[in-house]
Amino acid sequence: MRAVWLREFGGPGVLVPADTPDPVPGPGQALIDVAFANITFVETQIRAGTGPFPVDLPMIPGNGVGGVVAAVGPGVDSRLIGRRVVSSTGGSGGYAERVAVDAGALIEVPDGLGLDHAVAVLADGRTALLLARSAEVRAGERVLVEAAAGGVGSLLVQLAKSAGATVVAAAGGPRKVEVARDLGADVAVDYREPDWAERVRQAVGGVDLVFDGVGGAVARTAFGLLGEGGRMLSFGLASGAWADVTDEEAVARGVVLLRTGPVAPEELRALTERALAETAAGRMRPLIGQRFPLERAADAHAAIEARSTVGKTLLEVA
Repeated sequence: MRAVWLREFGGPGVLVPADTPDPVPGPGQALIDVAFANITFVETQIRAGTGPFPVDLPMIPGNGVGGVVAAVGPGVDSRLIGRRVVSSTGGSGGYAERVAVDAGALIEVPDGLGLDHAVAVLADGRTALLLARSAEVRAGERVLVEAAAGGVGSLLVQLAKSAGATVVAAAGGPRKVEVARDLGADVAVDYREPDWAERVRQAVGGVDLVFDGVGGAVARTAFGLLGEGGRMLSFGLASGAWADVTDEEAVARGVVLLRTGPVAPEELRALTERALAETAAGRMRPLIGQRFPLERAADAHAAIEARSTVGKTLLEVA
């Protein structure tokens, strides 16, 4: 099979496709013929050697795939063969034509839902649902979504809108601002413009809830838009740094800094199944902005790092 290897840390060019022996499913495992592989921002950090946890090299990156079960190992029900599934890989192995995973991690894809859309919500969908639930979005609130044209942010725009909130989308660049408007945002601003916060104030007066997917200076400015009783939930650091807002500052302003905390595996599975069901029913629409063939995984990483992507980036494998 073909797979993409990471043998040394560095720029996108260190991702190298190569012929690789097919994996063999062991006890309790299933072999997936991969159709699409998920790419996350964290994977670009892992490749660069700046990821949040240590990894051993060499490795095949990739922690989320969708495809068809081709074979099963000892102790696994053979009726799984031929099923369309999505699955976490356990942290590696996803950038490949085939991958062996724990059979217990398989989640069947609902009829009528494409594997590409299923993979697009595998991680981002459950994350968006968890964030929306943790923040308790309420009708009539003014909700600011940073990185609103990203994989998670684009879903948060939809979830907040469906909850009855007035949605303010903040995105980086005119193209992404337009994407956020198309997703249903009531107000959309370019956070690269120095007066973006003032434009938000002119439009809605301030905000009640911030979904912070950028961190850094953008998060600091967004924090300033919150009034007493406001809430802020940080979930990403597209800027390269987490929000520089202390608990003491929040208390002084009467703002609550929300945190999701650890999530049990069974809860993650339930959230993923719900994301798939919501997407199959058309109530949640993942934004797949770009697709790259497996052999061009390096180009996909480069595009993400250049901030030129919108929504989800997928590797097309099959």
